[in-house]
Amino acid sequence: MKSLIILCVTVVSFVSSQNLILAQDKKAEEKTKPTSIAHIRISGSLGEGVAIAEPLFSSMQETLKDKIDRIKKASTDTTVKGLLLEIDGVDVGWGKLDELTEALNNFKKSGKKIYSYLEAGEMKDYLLALSSDKIILPESGWLMLTGLRAEVTFYKEMLEKIGAQADFLKVGDFKSAIEPYTRTTMSESSRKQMESMLDDFYEKSIVARIQQERGSKKWAPEDIRKIIDNGPYTAKKATELGLVDMVGYFPSVTEAFKKELKVDDITLLKNYGKNKVDEIDFSNPFALLKLFAAPTISSNSKPKIAVIYATGAINTGKSEQSFLGSESCGSTSMIQAIKQAENDKSVKAIVLRVDSPGGSALASDLIWAELMRCKKPIIASMSDVAASGGYYICMAASKIYAEPGTITGSIGVFGGKINMGGTYAKLGITSEVITRGANANLFSSTSSFSKSEREAMTKLIDDCYDQFLTKALTGREKAGSKLDRKTLEGLAGGRVWTGRQAKANGLIDELGTMQDAIKMAAKLGGLPANSDPELLLLPKGKSFLDSFLEPKTQLSLKSGLDISGVTSLFKEVKGLDSFLRMRNEPLWLMLPYNLQVK
Repeated sequence: MKSLIILCVTVVSFVSSQNLILAQDKKAEEKTKPTSIAHIRISGSLGEGVAIAEPLFSSMQETLKDKIDRIKKASTDTTVKGLLLEIDGVDVGWGKLDELTEALNNFKKSGKKIYSYLEAGEMKDYLLALSSDKIILPESGWLMLTGLRAEVTFYKEMLEKIGAQADFLKVGDFKSAIEPYTRTTMSESSRKQMESMLDDFYEKSIVARIQQERGSKKWAPEDIRKIIDNGPYTAKKATELGLVDMVGYFPSVTEAFKKELKVDDITLLKNYGKNKVDEIDFSNPFALLKLFAAPTISSNSKPKIAVIYATGAINTGKSEQSFLGSESCGSTSMIQAIKQAENDKSVKAIVLRVDSPGGSALASDLIWAELMRCKKPIIASMSDVAASGGYYICMAASKIYAEPGTITGSIGVFGGKINMGGTYAKLGITSEVITRGANANLFSSTSSFSKSEREAMTKLIDDCYDQFLTKALTGREKAGSKLDRKTLEGLAGGRVWTGRQAKANGLIDELGTMQDAIKMAAKLGGLPANSDPELLLLPKGKSFLDSFLEPKTQLSLKSGLDISGVTSLFKEVKGLDSFLRMRNEPLWLMLPYNLQVK
C-alpha cells in the first residue's frame, strides 16, 4: 500500500512537471511570436452588388461589402492587434464614405488601433483617415484640403454641332435632369438646390467631421473653414497644423506600431482577408473550363436575409454593363431576384440595397409592383444615390435607411426625345413619312413635338407624377410617417436632398448603414436578437460565359483606356450613357445631371 501511494505521488509529480514545462514552452512561444497587424488598401471606386462570379476576375473587383467584411474580420481576429490602412484615391460617393467610416469606428470598439498611410491625401482620403488613431504622410506628400465643388456637364452645344436638338417636357421646377440637353448653364432653381446640398456636405460631412475627430485641437468651425481656404498643404505644414500626426514613409508605420504596442517585432499581414485568385493553367484546356463554369451558390435551410442590389440606371429588360462602363438595373433581373427571395423558404426578410439615380418610369414601377406583391418584410438601404426612380422603388419598404451623405429625393417626371433630323441632313440622309393619326409622329427621331403631341405628352407626364406622389405618400404612411399630400408636394417637384435633409423632412426613416438595415430586417423576420444572419446576395453574379453570351451585354473599355485625357473624356460623355440606354422609353424618373460632388 505504501509503495502504491509513493508511485501515485511520483506519477502526479511527473504529470505536474510536464504540464508546467508545456505551459512555460507555450508562454515562451507566445512571447517570441511576432505581433500581427492587418493591412488593408482602400482605393478607387467600390461598387455595390455581387462580384463577378469566376476565379479570374472575382478578386479584382472588390465591392464595398467585401471591404467592410475584411475590416470586420480584422476586428474579431484575436491574432490581429491593429489595422494599417493604406488609403490612395478613394473614389466613392458620400454615402459609401459614411459606410466605410462607420466600419472603422466599429473596428475601434475592439480596442485595437488604426494607423492610416496616405501618399497623396485627397479630400475623401483624408476624411476616411480621420477615423484613425494616427495619420501618416510621406515627406513629399500633400493634403488636398481645398473645399468642395459640384460639377455639372452640359451637352446642348455638342448636340447642336451635330445638328441634333433636345425636346423635353417635365413636371417640377427642380426636375433639372433635362437641363444638360436643353441648356448650357444651371437654371436658378437648379442652382438653389445644388447650393443647399453643397452647404450640407461642406458643413456636416467636412467641417463638423474634422472638428469632431481632431477634437484635441479645440478648433471652432470658423477655424476649420479658414484652414480649408488656405489649403492645400505639404506634409510638413499639415503636421504642424495638427491635421495629420506624423511625416514618414510606409515602413515607418510599422515602426510606429511597435512603439504603440511596445513590441520588438511586427508581422504585417499584407492585403488581409482578401480573396486569393485561383491560379489557372492556361496551357491546360481542362483548367480553362473554370472560366466558363456557372457560379456555385451554396444552398441550405438556415434562416437568412436576402440582400437585393438595385445598382445603376433603371431600365426595362435585364441588368447589363454598358460600353462606357456604367451598370444598369434591369427590371427583368430585379423581378427574378425578388421572386427568388420570395420563394426561398429559408429567406425570412429582404433588404433592398439601392445605389441608383433612377431611370425608366415603367421599369421603376414594375420593380415597385413586384416588391409590393412580396409577402416578406422589406427594408430599404440607400447607398450613394437613391433618387427619383431609385427613391420610387424604396416606397415598397416598411422602413428606409440612408446614410447622412446619400443623395435622394428627386420626386419628379420628365419625358422627351432628341430630334436627329438635322444630324441626318448633315449626313445626306433624308426620309419621307406617311402618317394616320394626329400623334403618329410622337416618337419620330426626325421631328420635334407638334402642339398636339406636346399636349399628349404633358398628360402622360402629369399622370405619372400623380402616381409617384400617391405611391410615395402611401409608402411613407406604411412606414409610420405623418407626411400629408401638401407637405410632400412641397418636398417633391424634382428637388434633391442629402440623407440628413431627407430624414429631417420625413422622406426616409433612419440614418444608418446597410448593416443597420439587415438588423432591422432580421428583427422583422423573427430571427434571434443580436444574431449575425446568413445573407443571400441577389441578383447572382454572372460567370465569364454568361457575360460573353449575353446578347445585350456591352463590354466596358474604361479599364483599357486609362490614359490621361481619355479617361476624363469618358467621365464627361458617361452622362449620356443612361440617356442613350433609355432612348425608347417615353417617361423617365431620373436624378438631375451626371452629378459629381468632390
